[in-house]
Amino acid sequence: MARRALPALLKWLGVALIAAWSLLPILLIVMSSFKADRDIFSTASRFAFTPTFANYEQLWSRWGDFFHGLWNSFLVTAGATILAVLVSLLAGFAYSRHASRGLQASAFFLIFIRLIPPIVITLPLFPVVNRLGLNDTHAILIVLYATFFVSLGTIVMRTFIDQIPRELDEAAMMDGATQMQIVWRVILPMAAQGMLAVAVFVIVYAWNEFLFAFIFTTTKAKTAPLVISEMIGAVEGVEWGVLFAASTVQLLPVLAFVILMQKHLVAGLTAGAVKG
Repeated sequence: MARRALPALLKWLGVALIAAWSLLPILLIVMSSFKADRDIFSTASRFAFTPTFANYEQLWSRWGDFFHGLWNSFLVTAGATILAVLVSLLAGFAYSRHASRGLQASAFFLIFIRLIPPIVITLPLFPVVNRLGLNDTHAILIVLYATFFVSLGTIVMRTFIDQIPRELDEAAMMDGATQMQIVWRVILPMAAQGMLAVAVFVIVYAWNEFLFAFIFTTTKAKTAPLVISEMIGAVEGVEWGVLFAASTVQLLPVLAFVILMQKHLVAGLTAGAVKG
């Protein structure tokens, strides 16, 4: 009996350690956002302290740019997600239903470009973006974020679409449906879980992305992570309480979204692992 219980105990212990490793920094950030400045780095007040909303009040009154950045982050994330999911759906359908040597070779190219660090393509893109007049616009961030995840999204969507019987496509074609009608009326409803998985990946990335926003925006399209970095480099010094309050406000929406969508995230991570 004890031998059977030991593996389960070790499994749950491992899960607890991973959860603590992941959640403890988040817990410390949230707790610090409710502390007075004198208590933030005090070991005596690490868990026992008097909560205060002063940091959030100062964030609202002194850092209006942060909330404008949150709105920009929302617009960019929503646009990038819609674009990436739609393109990944269409590309995944093409890879799944129209297999050829050329498409197979390009699939390896998709995986290859996904491994390239963003900074490698960012610097050569800057003069092009500047020449097109797209600097400091939501459009450039939407296109860059979507482009960066289309390769992974395509692979995920192809795996989901591969599991949809081809007979459904053939039946729709017999009824006179075009390729696009097959995608929208047959494939899309049955591959919705895959689309949600891709959406989760893009949302988490776009909401927190810093490098592209730092290089291609200045004021109008500046996102929340960029404003938080400005708080760290403020001339008058770092107001840690306000910084932790901003980090909490920026973190909680995407954290809540990931928790709600975790089953779809797991489905995306395990796509193709089990075939019927």
